[in-house]
Amino acid sequence: MRVYEALVKGLEGLGVRAAFGGAGENAAGLMLALKHSRQIRPVITRHEQAASFMACGYAMYTNELGFCFATAGPGAFNLFSGLAVAMSDSYPVLAVSGYASRAWQGWGSLNETSGLNRTPDSRAMFAATTKKSFLLTDAADTCDVLEEAVHIAFEGRPGPVHIHVPEDLTHRGVEVTDFRPVRLHVQPVTPDPARVEDIASMLAEALAQRKRIVALVGFGAIRSGAGAEVRRLIERFRIPLLTTLDGKGIVSEGHPLAVGVFADSGHSSAWKAFREADVVLCIGNSLNQHATFNYREDLFAGKVLVHVNISEAEFHKAYKPDYPLHSDARLAVAALNEALDKKVGEVPAPDVTGRDYGSRPEVHQTGKIHPGALARSIGRLLPPKGILLADAGAHLAWLGYYVELKEGQNFRKAGSFGPMAGHVNGAIGLKLAHPERTVVVGCGDGCYSLSGFELMTAVQYEIPVIWIIFDDEEFKLIKLFQLTAYGETALVEFQNPDFAAYARACGADGYRVDTLDAFEQAFRAALASGRPTLIDARITRWAVPHYSPSPDGVLAGLDAEMVEARLRD
Repeated sequence: MRVYEALVKGLEGLGVRAAFGGAGENAAGLMLALKHSRQIRPVITRHEQAASFMACGYAMYTNELGFCFATAGPGAFNLFSGLAVAMSDSYPVLAVSGYASRAWQGWGSLNETSGLNRTPDSRAMFAATTKKSFLLTDAADTCDVLEEAVHIAFEGRPGPVHIHVPEDLTHRGVEVTDFRPVRLHVQPVTPDPARVEDIASMLAEALAQRKRIVALVGFGAIRSGAGAEVRRLIERFRIPLLTTLDGKGIVSEGHPLAVGVFADSGHSSAWKAFREADVVLCIGNSLNQHATFNYREDLFAGKVLVHVNISEAEFHKAYKPDYPLHSDARLAVAALNEALDKKVGEVPAPDVTGRDYGSRPEVHQTGKIHPGALARSIGRLLPPKGILLADAGAHLAWLGYYVELKEGQNFRKAGSFGPMAGHVNGAIGLKLAHPERTVVVGCGDGCYSLSGFELMTAVQYEIPVIWIIFDDEEFKLIKLFQLTAYGETALVEFQNPDFAAYARACGADGYRVDTLDAFEQAFRAALASGRPTLIDARITRWAVPHYSPSPDGVLAGLDAEMVEARLRD
C-alpha cells in the first residue's frame, strides 16, 4: 500500500473517526485514501485554519485523536493557529501536511519550505507549534513514525504533533511493504503516594483547626473525567467549590457548595470565598492570566497552595505551590479522597455565599437585547448534556458569568492562545465527535466575520451546529481597553451584513432577532430542527461585562457604570 493509505489504515486502528483538511496536490493521495475509508469521515474545509480548529474541537471532550491535514506550503502554514490552540489547551491532535520533493530542495520549487535559499523553514515552524514534528524520510518508517507521534500527542499533558510527507514518497511505485497495526499504550500520570499522604495530613489538620479550604478547579479536571471525584471531595469534606471559566460544570453550578467562577469576569461570591481561604486546592488549573487577575503577585499571600497538575512545568510558572502534586486530576483527587477519608471525621457545613447573578441590573435603554439577558436565556434553554462554546470577545464574559451549567453540560472559552473564530469553526469538529449532544457557539460578530463561511461546510456535511452571534457592530473588548487606557476609541466599529440572510443563502436556517422573546423562539426552533442554524442577536452597545481587576472584587481600573455612561455619550 502507498504511504497515505498506510497512514489512514493506521489512524483507523487508533479509532479515529473524522479527518478535517484542505484540498491540495500534495494532499491528493491522502484525500483518495480517506475516500475509501469505511471508518473515517473526511471533511474538506473552505480554509485549512478551520480544519485545525475542527480537529481541536473533535479532541476537546473525547479521549480520541483529532486529525487535520493540508497540502504543502501555504496550506500547511494555515494549520498553525489550530496547532497553537491544541498546544495551549491540551488537545491531542495530529496534523499531516505535504512537503515538496526533496530532490529539488533549495531550488525554489512550488510550495517548497525547506528553509534553503530564501524558502520558509516549515520544519522549524511546526517544531515551534507542536510537541514534536517529524519529516518522514522513508516509506518503511511510516508506521513507526505514526506510532511515535501519536504516543507523544497523548503522553503527559496532551498536545499536537505533526508529520511532513514529502511529495517524492507519494509517487507511484513507493510502497509501504511492512505495514503493521499502530499500538497506543500511554501510561497514566499517577500521583506519588508519599506526596498524597503529606497533602492529606496537611488538609486533615487544616480541617481539624477549622481553617477555610476552597477547591479551585479547571479544565484539566474536566478533561480527565474527574467530576465524580471532585463532587465527592467537596461533599465529604464540605469544601466550597470555585472554578475557572473552563472548569464550569465539573459539578452542577446549582450545587450548594458551588460558589461561582473565579476570574476577572467571574463572581464576587467566588472572590469572597477565595479571599477568606487559608488553603487553596487547585485541581487541573494552569493558573493563567484571567484566572489570576493578570498574575497578581499577592494572590496567594497568606495562603497554602496545593496544586494538582498533569504537567510539572506548571509548578514553575508565576506561582510556586507549597504542595505540588504531579498527576492526572482524576487519579489525584481519588487518591486524596481515600487518604483524607481515613483521617477526617464529620465536617461541619461551611458558610457559603450564593452566586451574585442578579447583583447588577440589566438596564434596557436601546430597544435591543441586553447581552446579560441573552446569556441567561442561552443557559436556561441549553439542553441536558449540551455544550456551549464561547469565542474570544466580550460575549465570553457575559456567558461565563450568567450561564449556570448543570452537571453533564460543558462550557469552553477561547484558551490561552485565544484566537478569534477558533470556536466558530471548532464547533463543527466537536459536533462530529458528539453527534448526540447539542453544540452551541456564542460568538461576537467580529469572530464570526473572520471565518463564518465555514457554515457552508456544516451545510454540505449536514453538521447541525447552532451559532448565536452577539451583534453590536463593534470590537467591544478593544473599545473598552481603549476607553480605559486612552480615554477615547478609534477604528473599532464596522458594518455587518444580514447574517441571517447569509445563512439561508448557504442552505442553513437563519434568524435575525432584536428582542429576547424573538431570540428564545428562534433558539427553540434551532434546537428542534437538527439543522445548522445561525441566530443573529442584535444586542445593545451600552452594556459592560461584570469585571474586576482584583480578587477583592473592587472595580478599580474599570468602573463599569462610568464606562457605560461613556458608551451612551
